[in-house]
Amino acid sequence: MKKIMLTGDRPTGRLHVGHYVGSLKRRVELQNTGDFDEIFIMIADAQALTDNADNPEKVRQNIIEVALDYMACGLDPEKSTLFIQSQIPELCELSFYYMNLVTVSRLQRNPTVKAEIQMRNFEASIPVGFFTYPISQAADITAFKATTVPVGEDQMPMIEQTKEIVHKFNSVYGETLVDPKILLPDNAACLRLPGIDGKAKMSKSLGNCIYLSEEPEDIKKKVFSMFTDPGHIRIEDPGKLEGNTVFTYLDAFCRPEYFPEFLPEYENLDELKAHYQRGGLGDMKVKRFLNNVLQAELEPIRNRRKELQKDIPAIYEVLKKGSEKAEAVAAQTLSEVKAAMKINYFDDEELIKTQAEKFSER
Repeated sequence: MKKIMLTGDRPTGRLHVGHYVGSLKRRVELQNTGDFDEIFIMIADAQALTDNADNPEKVRQNIIEVALDYMACGLDPEKSTLFIQSQIPELCELSFYYMNLVTVSRLQRNPTVKAEIQMRNFEASIPVGFFTYPISQAADITAFKATTVPVGEDQMPMIEQTKEIVHKFNSVYGETLVDPKILLPDNAACLRLPGIDGKAKMSKSLGNCIYLSEEPEDIKKKVFSMFTDPGHIRIEDPGKLEGNTVFTYLDAFCRPEYFPEFLPEYENLDELKAHYQRGGLGDMKVKRFLNNVLQAELEPIRNRRKELQKDIPAIYEVLKKGSEKAEAVAAQTLSEVKAAMKINYFDDEELIKTQAEKFSER
């Protein structure tokens, strides 16, 4: 069986460091291993419209922002197929068929959907498209026969729902769809990077993000405003690491080579943490170190993005070609699905022949 990877993001704004450590950095690493036969990276604009239907211009404008972030981080159109979800009509048809395999009560139990509904205050008026987006996501994954789906921890319930749909379809109609496997970040701190305010979710709508394309001064300002340990009032006070956003970010981004460069008095992150916990280390010193780390990580991405921005028509051409390739693959899967469901009436010569014989005998 081919090894195929699929993943993507909603184009509701520029991508942030949570996207980067949660999935994007891993995608680039996986792309460059050469282990995959095909890699599909989707800009999920149709999914973004499920809760932005009254503001399509927001989604439209952010298509290019996400594409620039992708390529600036190292996703290479020569190695990965970058495409726009809405340009693949087969995905809508697959979603429609899969809806018959999922109950309303099952969707209501999906933890990711429940959390997103609560965050958007949709309790009393949930758009149907938003409510059913786990089914749409199953269509995205299965259309490309993805074997591997690298995502953040918050998407685990969505992949589980996809697997349920695959198993149900295959049990009813015969082995047709591929069962995907989720791939989580190796680093526990990257599973779900908190916002700079210490809230569990980094979100564009909450305004607690550091964007991949942020200018140095903006990064510095956000790092210096980060939530730490509220009980660490004086430098000599012992500090807590649990729930301390600055140390969570260091867990996600810090590399051994940054200590000789930016904080030579410490050998490694464990030593820095130990000093903070016993007292005698101020928050601002740790924040200055984190700022240096983030600047070093994000500067190459920001610079590549600025180069890519000089030829926007070329970026759209990449997305157009990728969408054309993606549609051809999805069309083949849809054809197989319709054959399995026995709704490929005009392609089924045996059906036409037997029906002709049946009616000729009357």
